[in-house]
Amino acid sequence: MPTSKVRLTICGSSYVISTSESEDYMQNLADRLNLDMNELMASSNSVSITTAAVMTALNYRDELEKASGSADNMRRQIKNYLEDAASAKMAAEELRRENDSLRKQVDDLRRRLTQRSDV
Repeated sequence: MPTSKVRLTICGSSYVISTSESEDYMQNLADRLNLDMNELMASSNSVSITTAAVMTALNYRDELEKASGSADNMRRQIKNYLEDAASAKMAAEELRRENDSLRKQVDDLRRRLTQRSDV
């Protein structure tokens, strides 16, 4: 993946980063980070840029952990659904074969009954 350098401004400080993501994407991330950090700093005069960065990082990490847990849970559910569907498909196929066999038996019994009544 080709990388490019992107200049971002967060809380008045400028950063140049190398990324394979688009500049718009990176700018949107920086804008959200800037907004979140500024909200924290505005909530209390004692919140420094460093404290705001750490608290924001913790919030983002919390969101990531919860999202990862939800994704793992969804994967497990999907796996269970696929296993259930495979079992149901196998059961349906077995029932279809049994149904075919029973139809053949019924047809055979009808044929034999017809032959007896003709005699």
